Amino acid sequence: MKSLLKLHAMTLTGLVLAANAGLLIYLAAGDIMRWAEINWMDVAGEGGTCLILCGWLIMLLRGRPAGRVTRLLSLGLCFTAFSMWMDCLDEFIRLPAEAIWDNWLETAPMPVGMLLMTLGMYHLQQEQRAISEQMRKREQRLRDHRLFDNLTPLSGAQYLRQHLQQSLVQARAEQQPLSVVAIDLDDFSLVNQRYGQDEGDQVLQAVAQLLLLNLRQQDMLCRLAGDRFVAVLPNTGEHQALKMAGELRQSVASLAHRSQHHGERLQLCATVAAVMALDENEAQLLKRLNLALACAKPRLARSA
Repeated sequence: MKSLLKLHAMTLTGLVLAANAGLLIYLAAGDIMRWAEINWMDVAGEGGTCLILCGWLIMLLRGRPAGRVTRLLSLGLCFTAFSMWMDCLDEFIRLPAEAIWDNWLETAPMPVGMLLMTLGMYHLQQEQRAISEQMRKREQRLRDHRLFDNLTPLSGAQYLRQHLQQSLVQARAEQQPLSVVAIDLDDFSLVNQRYGQDEGDQVLQAVAQLLLLNLRQQDMLCRLAGDRFVAVLPNTGEHQALKMAGELRQSVASLAHRSQHHGERLQLCATVAAVMALDENEAQLLKRLNLALACAKPRLARSA
């Protein structure tokens, strides 16, 4: 409560001073009615409304930070509460018939207060829209974060499917070719068995960085699963994709990664495959890519 008074002292002090000033003016200009002359129904309605408005004011000031919205709403409540307070005083104090200024004190603050509260509600709506947009963006960032691979700085399989779906739609709309390349590390399980899981993780991280360096800025690389990577190549035909796949395979074979414990070089090799998108969805395209990769492995074994 102390922090409330300190933060909004001017608003609360202004309301109290205005209410006291109105009371003193009425007392100076009129006479107090007898008990039997008081209309207690009006007192309950007008006085109760004034108390409720003051309660709203306290809840508003306690529940919201200082700012334009709080200032407009609080001032609107102050004017409205003051109007109801002056209207309630009229039930206790009889003013002379020639006093017409009391109508201004009772009625004029009400529309001013309603106008201020309307402006406050408008800016509150704008504020809520901005907050909702920020929350939506934050939720989107969190959702996208969950789509990233836990080990490498690449996106995962779920994000690959979403990106591939969007890329297929864009490629058809622009009538441009779209190709995908798969890079699968051969016998990677031997690295984990011989050097341990930690060493295998470092190898995957190094390969991910290497592949990124050998791709173009518009290309998108994902880690599909385990030791398999997939690159989405927009505006790329099958011939160019096959050439890029060969360059990626060569870069993996040339990687000079050395183990942590003994510093020996880990000789890596990869099987690659490239296909160009046809009139198909992302699931069919990935299935055809995996089939091409499976067919490339026996050929590699025979050539070895």
